[in-house]
Amino acid sequence: MSSSHAVPGSSPIAETAPLSLCAREPHVPADRLVAEMVPPPRFDSVRFDTYVPDPNQPSQTEAVRVLSDFAAGLGGAHAMGAGKRKWFGRKAPARPSGPRGVYLDGGYGVGKTHLLASLWHATPAAPELKAFGTFVELTNLVGALGFQQTVRTLSGHRLLCIDEFELDDPGDTVLVSSLLSRLVEEGVALAATSNTLPGKLGEGRFAAADFLREIQGLSAHFRPLRIDGEDYRHRGLPEAPPPYSDEQVTKAAYATPGAALDDFPSILDHLARVHPSRYGALTDGVKAVCLTDVRPVPDQSTALRLVVLADRLYDREVPVLASGAPFDELFSEEMLNGGYRKKYFRAISRLTALARDAKGLVAQ
Repeated sequence: MSSSHAVPGSSPIAETAPLSLCAREPHVPADRLVAEMVPPPRFDSVRFDTYVPDPNQPSQTEAVRVLSDFAAGLGGAHAMGAGKRKWFGRKAPARPSGPRGVYLDGGYGVGKTHLLASLWHATPAAPELKAFGTFVELTNLVGALGFQQTVRTLSGHRLLCIDEFELDDPGDTVLVSSLLSRLVEEGVALAATSNTLPGKLGEGRFAAADFLREIQGLSAHFRPLRIDGEDYRHRGLPEAPPPYSDEQVTKAAYATPGAALDDFPSILDHLARVHPSRYGALTDGVKAVCLTDVRPVPDQSTALRLVVLADRLYDREVPVLASGAPFDELFSEEMLNGGYRKKYFRAISRLTALARDAKGLVAQ
């Protein structure tokens, strides 16, 4: 299973043996799922004024302006509170016309998550009245609480932010369409990020035409906001470090307190046994992930699970040190040209950034 072992042929290493992700099977209670619907550690301190727009991409500056105005407009009384007053003979204020949400569309690495988290921070409401989570975390919340309880839990919120919005199967399409429609009726404002325009969700991944009504319903909730630009994670930075040897990775894992050491094929097998919504908990307390024998992923299901793990590691700023194939060889040409290509490119981008962060773990 795990490759957490001393380097073959070397003398015993005195440091504490590293952790193993493969030895972890986290179980996340429902109350933790709700409590953790806040921006992840990497985006805890971001704000609109820390976003650095590319001067060659005016859409980035425009996005900051639009989202700042959107946040300011959420400072009034919650629509539910207004609706309840109607029962006592007072006329409820008119609900704002038009979409009740904003949808950040753009390529990977243009800062969409930074902007989404900045919107969460800028919205004038108590943290418990704002929710921030990835699409998979939102669908898992419904699975843990049930549909009606999820509606009740989130209906008192001022804002729901959904990162990495994707519709990968028809069941999610119907579920999320119904959930967001109910929340909009309750007065909850929406914000989402994706690499795909709302009217194109599901395209290339399932028979989206069969679920056109749901997809169009989702699209009606959002005002699309296009953000152009190049991947900021690699803007002006050196090339990613080449893969290290198994011995270098293993030594670094033993020398780094809180590091996890596993071989890549075992990690891929383990991810199939852990629900993607628990991948964040899988990395709790891990200070670095060290992987040996990295190789191209064998199939699309495995690749999509790896994408989620890469996102959670990036959110938590966990450096990744690896031996074997470089990260830009993880996904086949067929995958990179298919319906999930933007997810795969995002994963490569984020893993490359984390590989740079891990350079200091290797003894020079």
